[in-house]
Amino acid sequence: MSRKNFQRLSLDERRRSLLEATLECIAEQGLDGASARRIAEKANVTAGLIRHYFGSKDDMVLAAYGYLVGQMTTQAEQAAADAGKSPERRLAQFVVANVTPPNLSARKVSLWATFIGRIRATPRYADIHRESYREFLSLLETMVHAVLAARQRPAPPDICQAHAIALNGLIDGLWLEGSLSHGLYSIDRLPRIALGAAEGILALPAGDLLQYLDFHGDPLPDRN
Repeated sequence: MSRKNFQRLSLDERRRSLLEATLECIAEQGLDGASARRIAEKANVTAGLIRHYFGSKDDMVLAAYGYLVGQMTTQAEQAAADAGKSPERRLAQFVVANVTPPNLSARKVSLWATFIGRIRATPRYADIHRESYREFLSLLETMVHAVLAARQRPAPPDICQAHAIALNGLIDGLWLEGSLSHGLYSIDRLPRIALGAAEGILALPAGDLLQYLDFHGDPLPDRN
């Protein structure tokens, strides 16, 4: 399931509710404990409806993994789209959306870790992982290109991709650390840390991305 597949799910609330119930059961019971019966009970439907929509429990669990990663990418993409025309602000809001709730979530990290264990052994999970990573990188590459082009800096595909890979590593690391809730620091610091580091990766003047956060880490209105 790609990000576009996730977006189309809004047209079918019953199917979406089954995927949400699947994720809830996996979060509570693990993959082995999330039986078709429990998922059906959680969604308040019959087990036959699972077969109608997905064919089997395994297919539904696979779709739930795609739904989870598609949901997170789409939420960050929407934050960037809502940020206006400024390339810097769009990139800043994309980064911030990935290190703040609802994407920043102990539940989502736990689910992600559960699914990620299947990637090496199950090609279908590996396919979803690869496609979701490709889409996320593509979004970052597009935003990086816009920021560099606005400064009349060289922005060939290989440079934009290298920056996107580095930014993805930054985002993944802070997302994991912040979602684990170890209590060593306030997660409210993460947006400022993420944007400061992103400025360093892209060799931007200090404050070019951070200007879109106020003292508490909330987005500021577009200045352009």
